[in-house]
Amino acid sequence: MENLNLPPYDYKLRKVDEKIYIYDILRRKYIVLTPEEWVRQHFVHFLINHHQYPKSLIKLESSLMYNTLLKRTDIQVYGRDGNLMMIVECKAPYIKLTQNVFSQAAEYNQVLKAEYLTITNGMVYHCCKTNWENMHLEFLKDLPLFV
Repeated sequence: MENLNLPPYDYKLRKVDEKIYIYDILRRKYIVLTPEEWVRQHFVHFLINHHQYPKSLIKLESSLMYNTLLKRTDIQVYGRDGNLMMIVECKAPYIKLTQNVFSQAAEYNQVLKAEYLTITNGMVYHCCKTNWENMHLEFLKDLPLFV
């Protein structure tokens, strides 16, 4: 897998029947290693180890209904109050973070109403704060602090 522009961590890999799996500390099992999963796992560790987000408040691959279609978010982060705080959309490192990627995440957030929306391909990430009252997005320089 490609080196990412995220801090490295001590990941665990396993090979079974010619497929490589990576250990997911949140789901507590090995997951098939794809480029997107590589980014997702690194970003989860980035949230936990470098931004002090509690792993107990992070959920992966949650389903939602969008226009009668079943979709899923890559990462959901909840606040201490139990409310959804942030969604993160992960893409493979070779996928450019275009307006289409941002629009996909924003569509999901129309349903979920998280305060923060983040997109990443492991090389860069962009985070914005949503003001739902006036439907305004403010792009942030970094991820919000977990309080």
